[in-house]
Amino acid sequence: MNKKGPLYALFLSLVLLLPGCSSLTVLNPKGPAARTLSDTIILSILVMLGVLAVVYILYIWVLVKYRAKKSNEGYVPPHEEGNVWLEATWIAIPILIVAFLSVVTVKTTSAVENVAADYKDQKPLVIYASSSNWKWHFSYPEEGIETVNYVNIPVHRAVEFRLYSFGTITSFWVPQLGGQKYAMSDMITTLHLSADTVGSFIGKNANFSGKGFAHMEFEALSMTDKDYQDWIKEVKETASPLTEDEFKGLLAMEHVGRKTYTSTHLSFSPPPGDHGDHMSNDGKDMDIDNGNTDHQEHKDIHPSPEPSSETEFDGEPHPEVEQPLPSSPVEEHTHHSD
Repeated sequence: MNKKGPLYALFLSLVLLLPGCSSLTVLNPKGPAARTLSDTIILSILVMLGVLAVVYILYIWVLVKYRAKKSNEGYVPPHEEGNVWLEATWIAIPILIVAFLSVVTVKTTSAVENVAADYKDQKPLVIYASSSNWKWHFSYPEEGIETVNYVNIPVHRAVEFRLYSFGTITSFWVPQLGGQKYAMSDMITTLHLSADTVGSFIGKNANFSGKGFAHMEFEALSMTDKDYQDWIKEVKETASPLTEDEFKGLLAMEHVGRKTYTSTHLSFSPPPGDHGDHMSNDGKDMDIDNGNTDHQEHKDIHPSPEPSSETEFDGEPHPEVEQPLPSSPVEEHTHHSD
């Protein structure tokens, strides 16, 4: 049997698969949040490689040093009760590694949950990103425009995405700008992103939410401030307003291309929660506990799947269950007191 065959197969697989790693967008960051996450991922990989290197080196050293040889046939090693220093070492090292990675993870999470340090002196550009089956709606309340399936942002500007859904739970993710965060129907989640370079980045729904989730991709385009202002001006001059009937039609359609409007759906379908800073009437028409009334009505266009009406207990009745329960003075007293 040729023992080198599996080794050649493994080497060939690595040669074919490793070039694909160059397309990992999470390791090609274009913003401070994504760079922080990428550095944390790389650091974790290096720590794990270090652990593996030590384990394999010790493994090979033990195999070579203590292998059976003709010169030591019949050798019986002395009995050892244990070594306190060795036992303390192999207990302390994992604890230190886990503690180190925990501190790094907590610091990373805190950093990406807030505005990047370089842009803390800016007022974030607020964009409401809402999902419906199977598309993304981007509302710019400060600019008074709305886009579908693409979002433009200025470079070197803090952007605050406020996420929610008109249907099932989705996950908003632009890998080269930051991490992912869920968009839900009855609450707002906030994601802070920013771009350091001008470019086009792919965004997607990272949560399996049904048959069309794979098509929920959009373009996030970062542009210079001048180009961004020119785009806003062009939209206001050429696009048509978004009416409530048009918006209901968008929600009902499964797949659409890019669309642009000179108004937002926030005026007639505000997001769940209290967002009076960007809503009409200072948000007075909202039901904060479970989202505003208009949002509840519009999200019914894409309701969550109803659970099956039949369960594992819906079958032939168990004869013992159908028998009348025995009565006793204690039970009668309990029932009367209720």
